[in-house]
Amino acid sequence: PVAAAAKRYIAINKPRGIMVSAADEHGRDTVYDLLRDAGLPWLGPVGRLDKASEGLLLLTNDGVWAAGITEPDTHVDKTYHGQVAGQPDAEALAAMLVGVREGADLLKARKVERLRAGEKNAWLEVVLDEGRNRHIRRLLAALGFDVLRLIRVAIGPLPLGDLAKGQWRRLSVDEVRSLDVRRHNN
Repeated sequence: PVAAAAKRYIAINKPRGIMVSAADEHGRDTVYDLLRDAGLPWLGPVGRLDKASEGLLLLTNDGVWAAGITEPDTHVDKTYHGQVAGQPDAEALAAMLVGVREGADLLKARKVERLRAGEKNAWLEVVLDEGRNRHIRRLLAALGFDVLRLIRVAIGPLPLGDLAKGQWRRLSVDEVRSLDVRRHNN
């Protein structure tokens, strides 16, 4: 008899420069290199973070659960802290909420606020309820701002917390349930 594999759910703090793919044609390190000695079954990423981004990444072998988090129709919030070159003013922040058209994509944030500012840059908290490839970077670039650093700090109610860069942990049953949109929509 064939039995289904036990469902596994983990959170990893993806460092900058690490690829979110099973293998890289250029030999760059991937998140799977960070899990090499973990003794885990095959787990797929729940969404992506580009090479230059860091922070919370979920991996699982539960495709239905993963799809519930990533499908645009479910609108699970993803929260990022981004350091940008320059000082986005109230007008720029409002434009991020209205959105910017780039080709066929309307790039916008669900929520944005300035966390702090220095002389040459500012930190923003940006919440997306759907994400396109390099969404925040493209949105800010369209408004004239370069992203210097981008960290995903939460997915839905699940925070990155104090998980060290390059480390991973299993999600608790309650954390898995908190992100299970099938359960919340029934």
